[in-house]
Order: sequence, then C-alpha cells, then structure tokens
Amino acid sequence: MLNKDGQRELAYVVLIDEIMPLEGYDRVELARVGGWHVIVQKGQFKVGDPAVYFEVDSRVPSDREYFAFLAKRKYKIKTIKMCGVVSQGLLMHANDFGWASDFHSIVDEKGDFHNADNESRFVTEILGVVHIEDEDNAKSAPVNKYKAMAQRRPNIFKKKWARWFMRREWGRKLMFMLFGRKKKKSETAFPTKFPYVKKTDQERCENMPWVLKDKTPYIVTQKCDGSSATYILERTHNPFKRYEFYVCSRNVRMLDEKQQCFYDENVYWEMAKKYDIEAKLKSYLKDNRHLTYVCWQGEICGPNIQKNPHHLKENHLFCFHMIDSSKGKYDMREAERIWISYGMEIVPIVDISYRMPDDFDEFKQSADGFYSTEVTEGTHDCPREGYVYYKTTDPNFSFKNVSNKYLLNH
Repeated sequence: MLNKDGQRELAYVVLIDEIMPLEGYDRVELARVGGWHVIVQKGQFKVGDPAVYFEVDSRVPSDREYFAFLAKRKYKIKTIKMCGVVSQGLLMHANDFGWASDFHSIVDEKGDFHNADNESRFVTEILGVVHIEDEDNAKSAPVNKYKAMAQRRPNIFKKKWARWFMRREWGRKLMFMLFGRKKKKSETAFPTKFPYVKKTDQERCENMPWVLKDKTPYIVTQKCDGSSATYILERTHNPFKRYEFYVCSRNVRMLDEKQQCFYDENVYWEMAKKYDIEAKLKSYLKDNRHLTYVCWQGEICGPNIQKNPHHLKENHLFCFHMIDSSKGKYDMREAERIWISYGMEIVPIVDISYRMPDDFDEFKQSADGFYSTEVTEGTHDCPREGYVYYKTTDPNFSFKNVSNKYLLNH
C-alpha cells in the first residue's frame, strides 16, 4: 500500500472483511482483506477484527521472537499456493506483538494508535519490515563512502599509489580527508519542485477492490519489471545555462554517470545517452515554448536488473509516463505517438477501452500471461509481471494488477 508520500508500506493495520471456509481443511480458513486472501488459523479472526497485514514480497527481522515461526521460510513473506488456494501475505493479531486492540485501532507498546482508516495505520518501520529483494532495499540504503569517493574520482583511484593507500584502513581515512567531499543530500534528492512529477510506484489493485465498480474505459499496458527512471528537462532563466537536465532513479537524482547506484554501472545515465534523451526533450521544449519543463518516465530492463525476467541481452528503457508543466500527465495514447516520433521504446499498450469485470478473481486472472516480444528482444513465452491501468478520463488515476502466477514463480 502506498502512503501519502507515494512510498510503498509493507505492514499496516487492516480490518478483516470476510472469513471463508476451506473445504476439506478443519484447522485453517481463508481471510479476505480488501483484495488480499490469506490463510489463517481457524477462529483466529472474525469479520471486523483489526489485524496487522504484511504485504507479499516483504521480509521481517530474524531477531524478534514473534517472527520466529517464519524461520523455515527465511523470514520471507511471499505469494504461496496451499490448501488448494493462493494465499498472499500474512495476517497477525495485535496481541502477537504484545499490543492491544481498540475497536478499529491497534495500540502499540508506546501507546500510539494505528487506525485502519487513515495514515496512522502504517507499522512498517516499527516492526522492521523490509523488501524481500536486497536490490530493492539497496537502492535506498546508505552507500559505501569509500566506494562512492573512488567512483567520483576514477582517474585518481586507478593509480597504483592510490590503490596502495586504499588497502589500508588508515590510508582509506587519509584519502577520504583529501578527496571525500560528498555531494550535498539536497543535490541528489529526487526533485520535488515539479508539481506533476511524482515517484513511480503504483498502488496494487488488492488495496482498492472497489475500483471494479468503475465502468469507465481504461487504457491497459503491460507492466515491465526492472528499475524505474525519471528524466526531466527544465527551461531556466540563466543566460549561460538555458536548460537543466535531471536524471533520476526512483528516489535519487543522479548528477552524473560517475555517481554510485545499486548497479555496477549507472544505468540511468547509460539510458540517457543511449536514447539521447536530453536532446529529444530539448527539441520538444523548443517546439512548445509555453512549457517550462517536460518529463519522461520509464522502466529500465536488462541483463543485471531484477533477475532479467524479460530475457534481454542489453539494457532498454520502456517509457510509461509523459508529463509537462502545462497539462501534467499525458494520456498514454498521445504519449505513445510522441515517443514513436522520437524513436523511443514504450511499454506495450494492450487495450484502450478496457472495462472492469464484476468479479475480482476474474480480474486477477486476466493479469496472467506473457510479455509482448517487443520488450523481450523477440523472445517468446516470457511470463509478464502484470498490467497497469490508466483511466481514460483522468490519466493521473492508475494502478497495477500483478499476476499471481508471476509472483508464485519469482
């Protein structure tokens, strides 16, 4: 679930919506929370009870006694199939943590209320929950200051004498005193001054099952599985520098190609150069002089990213959002036409007038399938992660439907 800042939360307070029996099983039953279905012990919950829900693809700390029962699963919470059904995530009682429940709220040991109906519901940080993949955690983790220093000044740190110093603890400290000036955090923060540009996480449909009641046509795109990137070109008032170019990962601005990121090479700048993005954005601003900025967002997929589910031999950028200072986010159909004119690659659009079914299970199953070959370098039968849906009357309203079959195998 996304919080008010658009960041994904992995643990939060919910209310049990439904309890369903599992035929042939006397000790367990199926609980429903929104669109999530979770196997629980029989009698553990009743409808309306508050509980703590842990999302799929999360990992809990191994040093807390109340998570000891997850040791056999290496403290990972994944989509699993058991008792003939798909179970997604984990539900736990407030008293499992020594907390109390109060109607629709849970009270932790500090006396703080966590309510299922507002922003105080999130307990991700309190319980130490992180992403299941080290790659996802590392993207926002502190970097090794010595490695970052060496990457900022490669000509110096390739020299024999510099390598000699770096092999010794006192030498590393001395080199850091001389060459370790770090970029200010404000310089590398994701830019927030552009009103329509947001970080790229999408809400999961399981957290908004009510959306099936909306019969407005939707545009449906395939959801590529990689690392999201944001590129912005801003028109400035500086006569010596008329444009400012921003290259960003999901959370960080990459000031240059030497800046350290999770990957061995800075793939965000690699894509900027491969597709000549700065020049293309500049061309667009010159043709649309009323605009102060234009932004493209997309998914970088390739051999060393997210275990390469697309089976790619080189890195690609598949565009999915276009934004400008005047209209905000573009309709995907209009954005596609513009990207094609600039020779960009695009996430496949599979439907431009999709209407939501009435049945949630049917909706979930529709996400299963395979990627189009234009995002797999021609390889067939690559299971796709799922779909993203954009409302035709409001391109700012979108969400994702991740395939359960995909999750069971990743």
